[in-house]
Amino acid sequence: MLTINDITYRLGERLLLDHTGAAIPDGARVGFVGRNGTGKTTLFKIITGDFGTESGNISLPRGRRIGGVAQEAPGGPETLIEVVLAADTERTALMTEAETATDPHRIAEIGTRLADIGAHSAPARAAMVLHGLGFNEEAQQRPCSDFSGGWRMRVALAAVLFSEPDLLLLDEPTNYLDLEGTLWLYDYLERYPHTVIVISHDRELLDTSVDHIMHLDQGKLTLYRGGYSSFEKQRAEKQMQLARAKEKQDAERKHLQSFVDRFKAKATKARQAQSRVKRLEKMQTIAAIVDRDVQPFVFPGPEKPLSPPMIVLEDAAAGYGERKVLSRLNLSLAPDDRIALLGSNGNGKSTFCKLIGGRLDAMSGEMKKSSKLETAYFAQHQLDELRIEDTPVGHLRDLMPDAPEAKVRSKAAQIGFPASKADTPVKLLSGGEKARLMLGLATFHGPHLLILDEPTNHLDIDSRTALVNAINEYPGAVILVSHDRFLIEACADRLWLVGGGTVKNFDGDMDDYRTYVLGAAKAEKRGKPAPDATAKPKADERKEAATKRAAQGPLRQKLNLAEARIAKLTGLIEKVDAALANGAFSREPDKALQISRQRAELSEALAAAEEEWLLLGEELENA
Repeated sequence: MLTINDITYRLGERLLLDHTGAAIPDGARVGFVGRNGTGKTTLFKIITGDFGTESGNISLPRGRRIGGVAQEAPGGPETLIEVVLAADTERTALMTEAETATDPHRIAEIGTRLADIGAHSAPARAAMVLHGLGFNEEAQQRPCSDFSGGWRMRVALAAVLFSEPDLLLLDEPTNYLDLEGTLWLYDYLERYPHTVIVISHDRELLDTSVDHIMHLDQGKLTLYRGGYSSFEKQRAEKQMQLARAKEKQDAERKHLQSFVDRFKAKATKARQAQSRVKRLEKMQTIAAIVDRDVQPFVFPGPEKPLSPPMIVLEDAAAGYGERKVLSRLNLSLAPDDRIALLGSNGNGKSTFCKLIGGRLDAMSGEMKKSSKLETAYFAQHQLDELRIEDTPVGHLRDLMPDAPEAKVRSKAAQIGFPASKADTPVKLLSGGEKARLMLGLATFHGPHLLILDEPTNHLDIDSRTALVNAINEYPGAVILVSHDRFLIEACADRLWLVGGGTVKNFDGDMDDYRTYVLGAAKAEKRGKPAPDATAKPKADERKEAATKRAAQGPLRQKLNLAEARIAKLTGLIEKVDAALANGAFSREPDKALQISRQRAELSEALAAAEEEWLLLGEELENA
């Protein structure tokens, strides 16, 4: 059992951990959650011994191995499979010793131990982990130096998973992965044979792959049984209980203090008053759980929507130079489509996004799109394009050169940078704040199409929920690339699979896709052809959702017209009331009578408009 005993840790003036602790059972799979910056990574460093504490200690049974992803990704000449195998230091040492040992007894001991730890099946296990994280057999034999930093971080993750430490510490592991690798990791962690603590903002992982949630808030750790959905329910119940207890305690405090104030000066009541003072001093204040509100994301829609289809691809191809990455593209995009792109990294998702976003021209075939189409494009690498010495207000001022300062600052507050935060240099912003700024800049002009490439990296769970709300409220079209299954399921109506050099509709939901991904991995391992992703019998519910939303368009238009009519009639009635109230027609009784009749007619029209508005709202809700 891992025991965290009454630890305190300060970072400068900030108290991150305040005399807090928790007991993690052996074999538990724990999701570690809390707002960004609360101290989750710091606690990991305390557990590994990298940081000391002001008080308290970490207790772990002797001999237990702790493992985490190395901060520096491997990048030498060793092949990927060699790097992963070397992570099992005991096996490596025994294999090396076996080559030089001469004592028969020691040779026997080495052989027995190698058999006990499954040393001879290790290459197959290492290959399985690497394959699950996106490396095929050919890639596993290449040197680490051939791969980019992101891919090398996957190798580091593969190494620690292969070594199977007694306590596995993972800090946002899905940030290195595509959706396919993430789905594989869900399955792997769900079956992990030892204790694991994973810092994650991926709700799907926290609901499917863990059996405990450890929450860090205001310096205190609280351990809950169950996944994230269960944690939310338990915490809400606890919040209500504490709120009731605090209300009761506050009432008791008020009653005791009232007695003290009234009678502390009277000799006959002095002893009783003093007794109540002592009760007040001993009463421990109940602190209610306070959730800090997350600033919403706001994606302004286009002033004028486009007629469908917005984009049409006819036998189009895309690539770089003479190299075709995608071909046989026959797709269309409607003004209110919500499409998630599936497919492993390297299959062409970014190429497709660049083609649709106008950053690449079609190499062949035809791409038809409206000349008035406005596109916003967000990708993680764009964060490097922000000027690190400039502020959010400075970046917005570039887009609003003629606007008064108050209006620029109002816009900064709208995208999540109120008051002094608006003047904070970009270099001092967190990763999540930089992403928020980039999203605000990208969508500033109200685009018809929003392309989001991994928008959830650096966002905590509450911010991801705010992002989901913003996407669903945005009236334009969305193309989404994400490893966050929760985001895809909450926002996407259609799934397109990028693979085999083309893009096709995926006829199924995310459960089907998970089955397909895991089935393809097993099939490839056995040397069999992968299942056909487009041959699923299950009906595509997302098509139905998109059709429903298209059918709701006329209803929404009627509802907007009804709202405008209500506003107009209300304004006219207010003007009539003002005229009647100030006596403007006191000397013209006939005119006053005529105005009164007009007011009655306006009131009837307003009542009819409100009734129509209610009926349309109910009809839209049912739809």
